Amino acid sequence: MPLRSEDLESITAQTLAHYDQRAEDFRDGTRDHDVSQNITSLLRHIQGQAPFTILDFGCGPGRDLKAFAQLGHIAIGLDGARKFVAMARSDSGCTVWQQDFLKLDLPAEHFDGVFANASLFHIPSQELPRVLRQLCAALKPAGVLFCSNPRGDNAEGWSNGRYASYHDLAAWRGHMVNAGYREIEHYYRPAGLPRAQQPWLASVWRRTGA
Repeated sequence: MPLRSEDLESITAQTLAHYDQRAEDFRDGTRDHDVSQNITSLLRHIQGQAPFTILDFGCGPGRDLKAFAQLGHIAIGLDGARKFVAMARSDSGCTVWQQDFLKLDLPAEHFDGVFANASLFHIPSQELPRVLRQLCAALKPAGVLFCSNPRGDNAEGWSNGRYASYHDLAAWRGHMVNAGYREIEHYYRPAGLPRAQQPWLASVWRRTGA
C-alpha cells in the first residue's frame, strides 16, 4: 500500500527526532569509524583536476565532511537533523545545508561527487527513484555518486526508532540504473570478513551520458 503524504511527513519527523535526541551519543559512537575506503572509492573515480566539489549527503555530525575538507576539496554537507547540522558546521567549518531528504533543493550540475554514506537507506522505496534523480541532476555530467547502505532482502519499515529500507544488490542496481546512473564498482564492508559478517553494501556510480 503506497505511503500517503502524511505518512512521509511522519517518517521524516520521527527519524529526525531520533537523531536529534541522540546526537551527542551518535557523534561519540561514530567518531572513530574508519570509512577511508569509501572516501577513496569516491575520489578515485572523479574525473578532472582536484579540488573537487563534494556533497556529503546525510553528513551527520560532520566527520566525513571534515575529512574531505582536510584533503583540500570543497565540501558541502546536507542533513535534516538540526543538531547534526550545527555540529557539522562547528566541527568542519564547511557550509552545511539543513534539508529534508524528501524535499531537496539542490543546484543543477554543481557537484563533482556525492558521498551518501549510510543515509539513502532512510528513504522509503517509493520515494527513492525521485531522490536519486534529484541527486543525479545535481551532479556534473561526469559526476560520481558513492553510497553505502545496510543490505537486506528489500524489506522496509521502522527499526529502533528510525525508518529504514534494506536493499539487496540486484534491487539497488535497478533503482540506480533507472535513475540515470551506471555502475563503476561495488563491494561489501567491513573489508576482509566473510560475507555473512559484512552488513554494508557499498557502490559507486557515474551519471550516465558522460
